[in-house]
Amino acid sequence: MTDRCAPAAHGDTLTVLYDGACPLCRREIAHYRGLAGQVDQPTALAFTDVSAPGAPLPAGQHRDDLLARFHVQHADGRVLSGAAAFVALWARLPGWRWLAAVARVPGVTALMELAYRAFLPLRPTLQRWARRTANEPASGDRP
Repeated sequence: MTDRCAPAAHGDTLTVLYDGACPLCRREIAHYRGLAGQVDQPTALAFTDVSAPGAPLPAGQHRDDLLARFHVQHADGRVLSGAAAFVALWARLPGWRWLAAVARVPGVTALMELAYRAFLPLRPTLQRWARRTANEPASGDRP
């Protein structure tokens, strides 16, 4: 369900809430986990597969909403989704911090959010393609 990649420092853990039933998401999260092991700052990352029935969910959040978009949760309970969530994660990963800095230029995150929203309707088709190439069962396709 939840696994930590580094010990928490000053309660500053960023929890990545991802759809472990999605083959695209699993591949991307595996990449991020690999990078998280290289984190050179005292900030921890945790990863929670919200597709798992017993996974702890942020207060006030519904599983279906968390599965429909990418989310992260700050240690103080704030939840970000979509492009803002990616930017928060990238800011903590070596090799991706430059992209987080670019995204903070006024208007860039808003453009990224538009692109992310355009991607979301394509996600089920891409999930089916990824499952076929990996010979996985087709159940569990999510929008």
